[in-house]
Amino acid sequence: MKRMLITVCAVLLLFSPLFANYNEALKKGDFAGALKELIPLAQKGDAKAQENLGLMYATGRGVAQNWVEAEKWIRKAAEQGLAEAQYNLGLLYINGQGVPQNNAEAMKWFRKSSDQGYARAQYSLGVMYLQGLGVPKNLVQAYMWWYLAGSQGNQDAVKAINEIKGEMTAAQISEGKKLASKWKPKK
Repeated sequence: MKRMLITVCAVLLLFSPLFANYNEALKKGDFAGALKELIPLAQKGDAKAQENLGLMYATGRGVAQNWVEAEKWIRKAAEQGLAEAQYNLGLLYINGQGVPQNNAEAMKWFRKSSDQGYARAQYSLGVMYLQGLGVPKNLVQAYMWWYLAGSQGNQDAVKAINEIKGEMTAAQISEGKKLASKWKPKK
């Protein structure tokens, strides 16, 4: 067990400079430097590197903007279970960027991310329920997801809760809070 722990620590120490290099390059706006570090990591299957590479393609930073490449790399990270990437893939579907616009697919990826407790996805899931996008309109579910996101400090969710209260009965609000209190993240 001790040998395995030492091996894991050694591997982390070997790779942490690579992560630091691309994160530092991104922070400094050195997108060419970040790209140089990200590509080999993404190709080796590093989910965070894949997501960051996808975001670079989505924003056109360090590379020509390319929604198809953005979707490819973000999807690879999302399929590995990275909550942020799942959220970003949902955004690509809701906006039809790199993929055909598809509310049901957006809902699927927002849900996967939300189930892990990612507040931005929880807020987006609430919007989907409020507007009936990819699911039947459901104010109680919208409230529940916004309540969860708001409890993590998502200010958009807090504002949405305050706005939707006028459209809901006291029983619906109570049910939304009850569902939120019973919710547990899935990892």
